[in-house]
Amino acid sequence: MFSLLRASCPPLSCVLPVLIAGLALEWTMPMANRAAAQPAATAEPAAGVPQVPPLPQGTPAELMQFIEQLKNNDVRPKSRQEMMQYMKSLAGVSVEAANKILPQVKVDDPLYAQAASMKLESLMMLGRLGDEAAAKELADFATTLAASPNADLAKEAQRVMLVAEAQQMFASGSVAGGDALVQKAAAMLAADPDDMKTAGLAMQLAQAFEQLPGGEPVAMAAFKAFGPQFAKSSNPRIKQMGESFAGTLRRLSLPGNPMEIKGTLLNKQPFDQKTLAGKVVLVDFWATWCGPCVAEIPNVLEQYEKYHDKGFEVVGISLDQDRQALEKFITDQKVPWPILFEESEGDGWQHPLATYYGISGIPTVILIGRDGNVITLNARGERLGEELAKLFPNAG
Repeated sequence: MFSLLRASCPPLSCVLPVLIAGLALEWTMPMANRAAAQPAATAEPAAGVPQVPPLPQGTPAELMQFIEQLKNNDVRPKSRQEMMQYMKSLAGVSVEAANKILPQVKVDDPLYAQAASMKLESLMMLGRLGDEAAAKELADFATTLAASPNADLAKEAQRVMLVAEAQQMFASGSVAGGDALVQKAAAMLAADPDDMKTAGLAMQLAQAFEQLPGGEPVAMAAFKAFGPQFAKSSNPRIKQMGESFAGTLRRLSLPGNPMEIKGTLLNKQPFDQKTLAGKVVLVDFWATWCGPCVAEIPNVLEQYEKYHDKGFEVVGISLDQDRQALEKFITDQKVPWPILFEESEGDGWQHPLATYYGISGIPTVILIGRDGNVITLNARGERLGEELAKLFPNAG
């Protein structure tokens, strides 16, 4: 699924990396970009990926400075594997530095918070790279920091604990306990509605539930719980995130209810939803630049040819910005169903219908029954054929 917010990957493998990335953004930035954002510690870019030097002896301040210099190096890896290896080594030496710094400084010393935060971020990175011992150490360390007198450090630790709890739940393949997790996140938001990191984590958590099989009810509870907290925020970015919740809730509430479909056809004529009366309808939010969307077309076409004369229709909602490219694709691929398209007013995702239903990722494929009520919000792949076979049992 292509999206501004979600990656193209299976739900269970997507959820935790996305959530953790929201907490450890500093570590996910390419080193060359970091060097551009901050003064580089070296005059010339490193040739390839250098070996991370061992941690030297020094005072807590000197150890922290050593790590910061390593982070600011203009590293230019030849491959993702090289970058991951460098980041793993850097995270390891950072944990080592933090373990030396923390016993030597007082809890109210700013250097303590800096070192503790560095250790959290570094353990998160190691956990993402498959270090199970680091993942366990992360959970234990976060627990000790959750009651820290340093409010920012305590919040960071609480976010880590929330992710750890989500990891256990998602790994089980069950959404049991999801409501309790949502309430914990909502309480964190209520404590500080202006905290962007917590707001981002809450948003990602809600979207993660939405992607999990059977997770829609928990996702709805999350959007309902987080929306009022976002509305209280004085942070304009958080308020904007909250405004998108209305569309998402509208979409998640569709099963068992009618879906409004309106817009302009590719031939610039207004679309009349009355033409769909009494038909089984597949509504496909897609774009020509979306690989999974294009890959799904042969499957939809097969079902269309099998059931169209029995009352099955498809309506494509294109999020393309280039009308000519879209028209060429439709002609070349001989797509027979109607396509709704609106001229872009900036971001191609601002299609009115996509905004109205809070579409944050494509393909989003919704199946509507003959009575006009939505059957499912996920009618892709084999699921589409299974649903249509039940709706057209006498099809030859």
